[in-house]
Amino acid sequence: MEVNYETLFAAARRAGAALGQADPESLSRAVERAARLLREGKAKLLEANARDLEAMAADSPLRDRLLLTEARIDAIASDMESVAGLPSPQGETIASWSRPNGMTIRKVRVPFGVVGMICEARPNVTADIFSLCMKTGNACVLKGGSDARHSNEAIAALLHEALRTEGIDEASFTLLPSEHEAVGALLGAVGYVDVVIPRGGAGLIRFVRENARVPVIETGAGIVHTYFDRDGDLEKGRAVVCNAKTRRVSVCNALDCLIIHRERLGDLAALCDPLAAHRVVIFADPEAYGALEGRYPACLLRHASEEHFGTEFLDYKMALRTVGSLDEALAHIARYSSRHSEAIVTENAETARKFSRSVDAACVYVNVSTAFTDGGQFGFGAEVGISTQKLHARGPMGLPELTTYKYVVNGEGQIRQP
Repeated sequence: MEVNYETLFAAARRAGAALGQADPESLSRAVERAARLLREGKAKLLEANARDLEAMAADSPLRDRLLLTEARIDAIASDMESVAGLPSPQGETIASWSRPNGMTIRKVRVPFGVVGMICEARPNVTADIFSLCMKTGNACVLKGGSDARHSNEAIAALLHEALRTEGIDEASFTLLPSEHEAVGALLGAVGYVDVVIPRGGAGLIRFVRENARVPVIETGAGIVHTYFDRDGDLEKGRAVVCNAKTRRVSVCNALDCLIIHRERLGDLAALCDPLAAHRVVIFADPEAYGALEGRYPACLLRHASEEHFGTEFLDYKMALRTVGSLDEALAHIARYSSRHSEAIVTENAETARKFSRSVDAACVYVNVSTAFTDGGQFGFGAEVGISTQKLHARGPMGLPELTTYKYVVNGEGQIRQP
């Protein structure tokens, strides 16, 4: 069946205009109802998800992102409820001031209008983007990955039921067909879609950036480093490194490269010991390899090559680089980082200060796991994605990042003189 994408986008545009004028409380109720429906519809969601999982290769790094469980559905619903309970940014006055001629100027948050999103095998994103767009008064057009087709359709059906129940136009949330042609249509929806946000791997993001005719906010792939400094605390380092690497290997905030100061190579085996229990394969440079040989399982220890540095593994794999100074660590990060999340483990306040100021990344951590780069963990309820660019939004994108602003100027008949 042929799809008329222009008709879909025009309907989303009309729905977005109505949402921008809607009562924020009604939008919150729609999100809350959708969360309840997800909980009540677990069986159907898991059945749909099982069909997607059956079609995916068992060793695919996307499998963990695709997987739904009862616990994950509950977590998704909880995130939706958190978003519903947050203050709406709509109409918020960001700043206000008066001019000498008596006119007053207010800078006010307003919705984008229509937000487009393209994502890979991430059914949780379907619920997240619905919640965030609804709360901010934006219509949403989503192109999900074909790998998650059945999961996305099952979730979207519940979201549309919530909209109908609250008397909100169902075009406020549009799930596009899973076929690739939908991507091109969305990227070319000039006049209908205000911004497109890709969420996925480096290849998807690059494709969107190079082919979009509408504005794009990049949510980047994560090539994440943790530097264990000469003054690092070993117990903190063990916990931070293991958590960052193994909590969920398929997410963008997972650790890809551990950097260690040469003077701490004697502690490297102890630092990496918790990783062995998770069967993490380490690709080590010569110095680090020598420090681990015989002290880390031989079947999990490999010699690193250049290709291992700058790789987002999305797996139980990690690169390991030895440096002789903080400056060397910073240089390595500057060369290979995707500017997503970077961390240091150190007890030296001056070293921490220099690292925090020098590293060019959306999120910089001192003695904290990079696993916290997440909208929910930042208190945003949920996230659109992690922006690694520097225009409009950077880092976890929550409600304020789905708004723009306009200036409202009031006066008493002031005119501008020639």
